[in-house]
Amino acid sequence: MSEPAVILGLRNVQRVYTQPVDLLSRLGGALKGGVKPRAVHAVAGVDLDVIAGEVIGIVGESGCGKSTLGRMLTGILPPTAGEIRYKGKPVASLGGAARREYELGVQMIFQDPYSSLNPRMRVIDIIGEGPVVHGMIRRGEKEAYVSQLMHKVGLDPSYRYRYPHQFSGGQRQRIGVARALAVKPSVIVCDEAVAALDVSIQAQVLNLFMQLRKEYSLTYFFISHNLGVVSHLSDRVAIMYLGRIVEIADTDTIFSRARHPYTQALIKELPVLRTDRRQFDTIKGELPSPLNPPSGCPFHPRCPFVMERCTRERPVLKPVKAAPAAASGTTAAGMDAGKRHLSACHLDDM
Repeated sequence: MSEPAVILGLRNVQRVYTQPVDLLSRLGGALKGGVKPRAVHAVAGVDLDVIAGEVIGIVGESGCGKSTLGRMLTGILPPTAGEIRYKGKPVASLGGAARREYELGVQMIFQDPYSSLNPRMRVIDIIGEGPVVHGMIRRGEKEAYVSQLMHKVGLDPSYRYRYPHQFSGGQRQRIGVARALAVKPSVIVCDEAVAALDVSIQAQVLNLFMQLRKEYSLTYFFISHNLGVVSHLSDRVAIMYLGRIVEIADTDTIFSRARHPYTQALIKELPVLRTDRRQFDTIKGELPSPLNPPSGCPFHPRCPFVMERCTRERPVLKPVKAAPAAASGTTAAGMDAGKRHLSACHLDDM
């Protein structure tokens, strides 16, 4: 069996924000020989291959870097270090038609459906402006093209001349989906795309995503803090903590044989309909500040299995030995499940 095509590849991708030094700190630092600006590693080195046609879920607490990672994939933010590849070619070196193909081929659906749409533009222009500007359709074809897309995402095409404030939250998110689809992308990055919606509307939008995936052969990079949502539509799940991926595997493996203590803790926090469960198991402590990350394993201050080695040596993301029963199983993407289960924990060496 041939290897599946990798549509997006990340190699040691990092994003660092520098906190400027204020006047008071500069004056105080002058007496001590100077003060250096503090650096925040929002994404601290991510290696990941996104297979064409799959849905990969990125999960983690607020502040772990998952949204920053999504913005780098779409080109909104440039990586500080590392390399992003699109269809095997480094994005940084793309130019001309190849650069245009990448910028149109990777689109984003934003978290907040109320602020991600221009309030001064009508829906027909929000959805139709991109394909007209990029020469995909003629200006005279815009009305029919937008009407077709609105119908695809479950909106009444007769509303195309309305403004965003005349729609509900669920309808606005559908407009965002139609805007992303309008330029015929290969990859859609969904940044908490259902987090701001009611539960009933969430289900409708998630079903829409899966329907469009089949119809347009889309690849989804689905960012969420909710493992329950991710479990319903992802082929693979990557768990992020403080700017790094700490575990990645196919969805069934993550929920049945999670190895990293952080992943296990997230799963225990999921609501379960059981009469014998009196309270939720919560992760102890707070997420460390990225301005001053812990030495060694970044999760060790909150880990119930912490060892002395964890405080001084950062674990590397590496393959986990597959369970005998799953050794011959394959994922939807056609890759061996055992080879795709990676974890960054010193417990895996024991």
